[in-house]
Amino acid sequence: MQIPALFVTAFIVGLSGAMMPGPLLTLTITESARRGFIAGPLIVLGHAILELILVLALLAGAAVYLSQPGVTRIISILGGGFLIYLGIITVRDILAGRVQLNNLEQPSSGTSRFHPVLGGALISLSNPYWSLWWATIGLSYLTLALQKGFPGVTSFYAGHIMADLVWYLLIAAAIAGGRKFINQKIYSAILVLCGVFLVALGIYFLYGGFLS
Repeated sequence: MQIPALFVTAFIVGLSGAMMPGPLLTLTITESARRGFIAGPLIVLGHAILELILVLALLAGAAVYLSQPGVTRIISILGGGFLIYLGIITVRDILAGRVQLNNLEQPSSGTSRFHPVLGGALISLSNPYWSLWWATIGLSYLTLALQKGFPGVTSFYAGHIMADLVWYLLIAAAIAGGRKFINQKIYSAILVLCGVFLVALGIYFLYGGFLS
């Protein structure tokens, strides 16, 4: 996978995760209503710092092992399988009407007491889905990105964080401005497209894993 493709695919995968209702989205909504637009970028900053630390830690301790063909094959197969699963349940939940913009889980009562940067990091760290994502899809992407060296890893990380930044800035702007910028139909359509893309990308990962 070439460097521009790493960025674009990381952006789309990241966007599909960011758009799903969850703790980080709920925190952005509540903090933007309380602090204004600035809460959005501050929360993303905390999330981005946490993920940068994780990426650096993974590369520092695992770069040699991740470049081994056998390890790459296993990670690609696991990551591809999880991507396909994630894509299928995304489309299924949207079509079943289970994912609604107004049906958001409440953040933990203690998180909002922290500064938004710290809150963004803590709420991400406490989310089991976040750990599972990095243990499967994140590692799969790192094995691909490492083939292009530092530019590849940078492109992957930038695309992933850019997806969070774009979505949560839109949310913060909408909440702080007191208006709704997206309806349920558009939201559902975007997520269905993202789900289909996740399945296609998962097949690509599986294909590369079995051929490597």
